[in-house]
Amino acid sequence: MKTTRYLLLAACTAAGALSFGTAHGQQKAGTTATYWMSAETASGMGAMSAGGTRGMAAAMMGGRGPGYAHNLTLQLGTGQRPQGEPSAEHLPPAGLKAGASLPLVTPRSQPATGSVQPWQNMGKPKGRMLIYWGCGERARPGQPLIVDFAAMAAGKVPPAFANTVFKMMNPPSASSSTTYGEWPNDRSRTHVPAGGSLVGAHVVKGNYTPQIDFSLAPGQDFLAPVRLTSNAPGASGSVPLSWAAVPGSQAWLAATMGSGQNSDFVMWSSSETQAMAMASDYLAPEEIRRLTAAKVLMPATATSCTVPVEVARAAPQSMLMLTAFGGEANFSHPARPARAPASWRPDWTVKLRTKSTHSGLLGMSMDEMMGRDGGEREENAAPARPENTKSRLKRGLGKILGN
Repeated sequence: MKTTRYLLLAACTAAGALSFGTAHGQQKAGTTATYWMSAETASGMGAMSAGGTRGMAAAMMGGRGPGYAHNLTLQLGTGQRPQGEPSAEHLPPAGLKAGASLPLVTPRSQPATGSVQPWQNMGKPKGRMLIYWGCGERARPGQPLIVDFAAMAAGKVPPAFANTVFKMMNPPSASSSTTYGEWPNDRSRTHVPAGGSLVGAHVVKGNYTPQIDFSLAPGQDFLAPVRLTSNAPGASGSVPLSWAAVPGSQAWLAATMGSGQNSDFVMWSSSETQAMAMASDYLAPEEIRRLTAAKVLMPATATSCTVPVEVARAAPQSMLMLTAFGGEANFSHPARPARAPASWRPDWTVKLRTKSTHSGLLGMSMDEMMGRDGGEREENAAPARPENTKSRLKRGLGKILGN
């Protein structure tokens, strides 16, 4: 278990170093109020975790829901200081079904805890990272790329990945704003139900922001959930994946990660070029276009990808992540001129960004994971074996986590 934690930590550290680069969308100085709405549709294991402890318990007991969840994050940053305590709220349309008011709470500053990083209290990480890429029955020549964990933890990034940089979006935050508020928060953790919709009139108001009024149209909403139609090992041992189209998606990325033999950590992505493309965060439209042109992301029309047999054999129990990157909707007051000068500063701006994600186990349907028979099993998935839920999860998730 300890070794696997080392590998996961080092892998996440490396993925952060390799997959993200220059921040995109940094809030500019001035009095403009900047408001971001991040709307994710999560299916698979992500839908279970979105429901919290109750949702996980219901799934473990064999309960069935819509099969997906809506995750909404609201972030407001301004250059204004309020008189008294900061106070702001978002008044959503009734169709969101999350209440009449969503309070945007300003986080209270936490005392500094020092600069000790979690890995500084651990020993030197051991093991290797095996990196594969590309869809197909077999891995491409020259794979896998083998990276020593100790070298990677020391900051030695493989030259092959020097140009594999995802430009990270940077929403409003407490560090980039004079005054900041967010939802969900300790005061309100209401979940947006699967049937909730963003379509309609929205109002944001408070004592450190101008009133923000905007409306979202039917095409400016949560994306449909990602639905796998195939996730079962083929005769050769490869795993053909297929999924239904998601209207409004701009590009796709499939990825797996799992532990193999001898403390190896195995990572694979659908990128057609040599890349450690594990990012599943939101991407700006221009970044999506750039990465699609570079064949790091699959196009919006993609509906299938085969995980090579070498990947499935190297890490028989792997986490599977499939992401559909959606578009954006942007608003401002006053409206942005066609040729806005660099000095242009509106009273407020609003950005809605969207994505749809699926997470699970490679080669195993959600019904198999939860020990259920029938129901919404992915088409072509292997029939569930007569194991109870505890045994099934131990065989799946337990192997990944090193239990």
